[in-house]
Amino acid sequence: MKSNLNSLTWDVVIQGGGPVGLACAAWCLQQLPTLKLALIDRNPRTDAALENGDKRSDTRGIALSHGSKLLLETIHAWPTNCPEIHRIHVSQAGRFGRAIMTREELHQDALGHIARYRDIHLALRQALRKLQPSSPHFSWIHSNETPDLASQVESAESACVVHAEGGLFNQQEWIEAGRSYDQSALVGLVEVDQPQAHQAWERFTPEGPLALLPSHAGEHFLNLVWCSTPSTAQQRLELNEPDFLAALQHQFGSRLGHFISVRERRLYELGLNYRKEVAVDHSVWIGNAAQTLHPVAGQGLNLGLRDAYLLAEKLAWFFSRPTPLGSANSVAALLQDYARTRNADRKTTIGITDFLARVFTSQFLPVVFTRGLALSALQWLPPLKTSLARQMMFGRR
Repeated sequence: MKSNLNSLTWDVVIQGGGPVGLACAAWCLQQLPTLKLALIDRNPRTDAALENGDKRSDTRGIALSHGSKLLLETIHAWPTNCPEIHRIHVSQAGRFGRAIMTREELHQDALGHIARYRDIHLALRQALRKLQPSSPHFSWIHSNETPDLASQVESAESACVVHAEGGLFNQQEWIEAGRSYDQSALVGLVEVDQPQAHQAWERFTPEGPLALLPSHAGEHFLNLVWCSTPSTAQQRLELNEPDFLAALQHQFGSRLGHFISVRERRLYELGLNYRKEVAVDHSVWIGNAAQTLHPVAGQGLNLGLRDAYLLAEKLAWFFSRPTPLGSANSVAALLQDYARTRNADRKTTIGITDFLARVFTSQFLPVVFTRGLALSALQWLPPLKTSLARQMMFGRR
């Protein structure tokens, strides 16, 4: 690493080496290899923990939309093991109303995909490394190894600072707007004896959504996301395996036969947190640093990747012009334009996710009846279903 990194003037400094920060860096360098870019990453330099399945690595199953697949493929960062979703079954426990979405209705190869978070992270790290040799002014700084250098680069002059270090809802130091849902998600991997290939299930229970999604582990295994009050989720976490499986069987029913085993159980607190302004002066916030969503519609990372892609397009265009380092005013104007461009997609996705998280936990009888009608309408009004599905797959354009 160059000894004078801290004395350089940077075009862009990205703070955060998670998937959204990595993707933004990769798209920037793919479009403008000469960009003076610094990425500050608190993760280790090597991939050993991700490749070897370190217990500290994140094994959650993450929903990736078809739109996200198209974006990630542009930088050769699509994970190798991403089972497809061909059919989604949505219902509410003990109440009428259901909706079924299929890939055939939308004329798509798949409605979405499921990948482990660590596999997404690893694929993006490898993709960025492949861009390094042709990017002479790119520096990937690992703050756990060189904290002083990372601090110096953060304080050095830069035209644009991208904040991409979001974290989980209960780990964020900033709280601007949103709400706690008073829910926790219990995630894990369950085994069933009567699987239905490429099927995703979203079942709304009185305490919150219960989702079963395809898994990297094979057809008989499903990613579980079971939302409930924090106290109930903690109790379920502490149950022995037979009692846990019995509780899950009672809640979900017999559509998949019997639940045989469960592993990798973890809890995550759930809430909505979002910034009202994602661009201020020469700073911009993307991904979970801009908004943290409930997992009910699986939109968090997909929205963050769309943030990163559009921002990278605008930064690459701006710094490719035959002019010196942009002034603070021109960079601020560029970022305000980015924020305006992202506004519709961001508001729509946050609004849909928040609405689903709240309305499907209400037990107020008129609400229960209305959401049953809404699910039925979704099933029997194809244009409405198609519109919603395309928003989930590609975002608001």
